[in-house]
Amino acid sequence: MFAERRLRAALTALALSGLALTTLQGTAGAADAPTAPASAPAKSSPVAGIEATTARAFARTLAEPAWRKQVAAATLADEDVDLLALTAKSRTASVKTFRSTLAGAESDVARAKGLGKEAPPLLRVSLAGPSAKAADLARTTPLVASAPPEDAEVVVAYDSAGRAHELDATKAPDRPVYVVGVDGQTALEAGLKVIDRQLAARGLSSPGLSTSAAASGFWTTRIKSISVADVKEPWFKGDAEMFGLVTGFGTDGKVRVDTVTMPYLDDEGTTYYPGQILVNWSNYKYNLADVVLMEDDGDTNYSSLAKALAAVLLTITDQGAYIPLVDAIIDAMPASWWTDDPDYVDAFYTLARETTGTRTGASANARMTVERYFVSEL
Repeated sequence: MFAERRLRAALTALALSGLALTTLQGTAGAADAPTAPASAPAKSSPVAGIEATTARAFARTLAEPAWRKQVAAATLADEDVDLLALTAKSRTASVKTFRSTLAGAESDVARAKGLGKEAPPLLRVSLAGPSAKAADLARTTPLVASAPPEDAEVVVAYDSAGRAHELDATKAPDRPVYVVGVDGQTALEAGLKVIDRQLAARGLSSPGLSTSAAASGFWTTRIKSISVADVKEPWFKGDAEMFGLVTGFGTDGKVRVDTVTMPYLDDEGTTYYPGQILVNWSNYKYNLADVVLMEDDGDTNYSSLAKALAAVLLTITDQGAYIPLVDAIIDAMPASWWTDDPDYVDAFYTLARETTGTRTGASANARMTVERYFVSEL
């Protein structure tokens, strides 16, 4: 479901940005003639650069008719297609060469996002532009693009000769374009696991429940509904990858951070009703906790994020009373991360176990309605 991921977001980007493309034909026409650059454009972020390089390499493979037919069928059948899985089905020499390049790109993405060697495949391809039949797609050689940086005025796409084309961002597309990008939601889920492991290793998040809590059940705060006015996701990247950091003092008296993924929270101005557990009170010493909502714009290095959080939070000690931790988390973020990395969305201070009803975040950007919810033993 790439409406929740950057590849699907990139598709929306092309449709919304309105790329001026020629009609459904085999090659690019005069309206999108090749520009001077012969290599992938300089991108402001490592992940965006990998996406652009992969898009150009993928475009070259589309010169092969049988492969074009295979790609057309796959992208029409699924909104987002795993590139590694797709290339495994082809015996074409050029595709096998691309698969080798793709494997390197996957490793580069995992390293750039701090996900380690066990990261799942993240690069996807999908189809943007007007609807088309498989036969029509197979006869043409679509351009291939990747999501541009958020301040881009044009979208760069590549033809099957690897030539760069600057596409007009003022008119709606009238021919299909393939888009290469990173599956943001899958990356986020893997990244939060990295954060959980690293914080636990530093004593900032102890896994599991205490024996007494497990035996009798435990109280939680559950989200009945939530909405965000601005998800901090650029229009051309589409849906957001939202997550929450729940902070307080653990039962051992140390600062504790629990991550909460919110894959449903895609669009701004939309109210969602997840029924999701936000705070497990059996994990906390005091009857208060803070929640910081953030959005991953694509280049988050989760390992670095965990280290930055630990470096700040480990300096805070229990003084025998609850201390709000939102400001400490925000201060832990390097300034460079506020461009195309985790964006601060909003924060909720001092949620208590008894808190119910609707709360507005400190920045008046998010609103959520919460309720007490007891999780009983089986």
